[in-house]
Amino acid sequence: MDRTSKVILRKIILDFTCVFIVGFAVLMFYLFGKPYKRGFFCNDESLMHPYHSSTVTNVMLYIVGIFLPLCVMLLGEFVYAKKMNGHSSVVLFGRAVPPWVVLVYHKAGTFLFGAAVTVLTCDIAKYTIGRLRPHFFALCVPDVDCSLPQNQNKYIEKFTCTASNVGPRLLKEVRLSFPSGHAAFSMYAMLFLVFYLQLRFTWKGSNIFKHFLQLICIFLAWATAMSRVSDYKHHWSDVLVGMLIGMTVAVINVLVIAKFFKDRKQNGAGEMRNGETDNSEKFRPVDYDAETAMQDELSPLRSQESSYGGTEMINQHIR
Repeated sequence: MDRTSKVILRKIILDFTCVFIVGFAVLMFYLFGKPYKRGFFCNDESLMHPYHSSTVTNVMLYIVGIFLPLCVMLLGEFVYAKKMNGHSSVVLFGRAVPPWVVLVYHKAGTFLFGAAVTVLTCDIAKYTIGRLRPHFFALCVPDVDCSLPQNQNKYIEKFTCTASNVGPRLLKEVRLSFPSGHAAFSMYAMLFLVFYLQLRFTWKGSNIFKHFLQLICIFLAWATAMSRVSDYKHHWSDVLVGMLIGMTVAVINVLVIAKFFKDRKQNGAGEMRNGETDNSEKFRPVDYDAETAMQDELSPLRSQESSYGGTEMINQHIR
C-alpha cells in the first residue's frame, strides 16, 4: 500500500470512528438509559392532556430527515462534478477516485456526524432532566388520590403507574419530554439542506425558485415541530429548545466543520482589497466559488501526493 492510500484510509477510518462513537452513545441511551424520576403536582393542568398517536412518527422523521438530504447531496455533487469536468487526483489503492465521490463523502459525512450530535445532545438533556410529557396522567394513571386535601399543592415523588396495556417503553418515554427530539432533528436536517441549496443550487432560470425550495424545507421542520405540541407529545418550551438545538448544530456544522462558504468569503475580501469589483462582475464570485470549491475540498488529499514528491518538485523549480 502506497503512502497516499495509507493517509486517505487513515482519515476515512478516523471519520467513521467518530460518527460510530456518537451513534453508539445514542444507542446506549435508547437501550439502557434511565431518565431522572421527576415528580408532579396533582393540580398541574399541563400534564392532563389526552394521549394521541404521533402525526410525524419516528420512521417518517428519520427517513425524510436523513435520506432526503443525502439524496439531494448525492445528485447535487454528481451534477456539480460533471459540470466542472475535472479529473480527480485522489488515488486510493492505485485507482483514481471520481471527484463526485470525494465531494459526497465530505458533505454526507459532516451531515451524518451533525445528525448524530443533535440526537445525542437531546438525549443527554432528556435523561438528565426527565420532564413529564403533557399526556402523563392519561398514560401513567398514578396510584395517587388527587381528590384528597393532603395531596393538593403537594409535590408527589413516590408513585407507581397503574395504567393497563402500557408497556415499559411508553412509561419510559413519558419522562422524556424536554427537549423535543423531533423538533431538533427536523430543524437540523432541513436547515442543513437549506445551506446546501444555497451553496450548490445555481440555476439562473428563476431568481426565487431556490428560495422557494428552501422555504419548503423550513416549513417541513416547522410543521414537524408544531405537530409535537398539537399531539400533546411536548410542551411548547420543549419544542422551542429543540429547534434551537437543531439550528445551533446545523450552523456550527456548516460554518465550522463543513465550511461551505469559506471560499466565498475569501474571494469577496480579496476583491475588496484589490478594488476590482464593478457592476459587471458582481455575480462572478459565485461562479468562481463553484469552480474552486471542489479544489479546496480535495486539497487535503492532494497535498499528501505533493509532499510525497516534494523533493523532485523543488529540484525542478530550481532548474
